[in-house]
Amino acid sequence: MLLHIAELTMYKRLLHNIAYHIKPDQQETDYFLSLVQQKTIKKNSVFLNSGEICRSIAFVNTGCLRIFNRDEDGREHNVSFFPEDWWAMDVASFYSKKPAFYCIDALEDTEVFLLSYPDMEKLFNHVPKFERFFRILAQNGFVLYQERITSSLALPAEERYELFKKRYPKLEQRIAQKHIASYLGITPVFLSMLRRKR
Repeated sequence: MLLHIAELTMYKRLLHNIAYHIKPDQQETDYFLSLVQQKTIKKNSVFLNSGEICRSIAFVNTGCLRIFNRDEDGREHNVSFFPEDWWAMDVASFYSKKPAFYCIDALEDTEVFLLSYPDMEKLFNHVPKFERFFRILAQNGFVLYQERITSSLALPAEERYELFKKRYPKLEQRIAQKHIASYLGITPVFLSMLRRKR
C-alpha cells in the first residue's frame, strides 16, 4: 500500500511521534497505518465509559481528551489530559480486558487514530520494532504516573500548578478552569487566586 501525499499529511503527527523512538521503513509504516482507524470525537462526547472495556489505544491528532473518575457524590476527579501528540487509554482495562475504572471524554472536538489490542498484537508479530516503541511509551507513562502521584502527595498547590503548565503548555487557554482545578485537587476559586498571585 503506497500512501498518497494527502494521506501522509493526515498521518504526519502520528508518524513524527513514532519516529521519536523507532525508524520503520516504508513497508513497515504502511502495514502499521493499515491497522489504524481514524475517528472524530465531538466535544463533551464520551470515548470510554467507566465499566466498559477499553478496546483501543488512541493517538490524539487534534483536540484534547481527559481521563477522570466520578466519586459517589458525582464529583469528577481529572487524572490526566491528552492533547495533541499524546496517547490515551485506560491502561489497566486495555491490557487486562477488564471493565475500566476511569472515563475518557473529549474537552474539544478531537480527532484520534485508534489501534485495537488484537491489531497491536498483529503489529508486534509483523513488525517487532513496534513492540519497542510501545514499551518505551509504557515506560514513559509509568514515569509520568509516578510523578503525578508524588506531586499530589508531596507538593503544595502552587507547585502542582506550575508542573501542570510545564507538562501541558498552552492547554490552560483551551480548557475550562474547573477541569484544571479538578486535576490539581483544588477549587476553581483557589485556582483563580493562584493565577492572580502570579
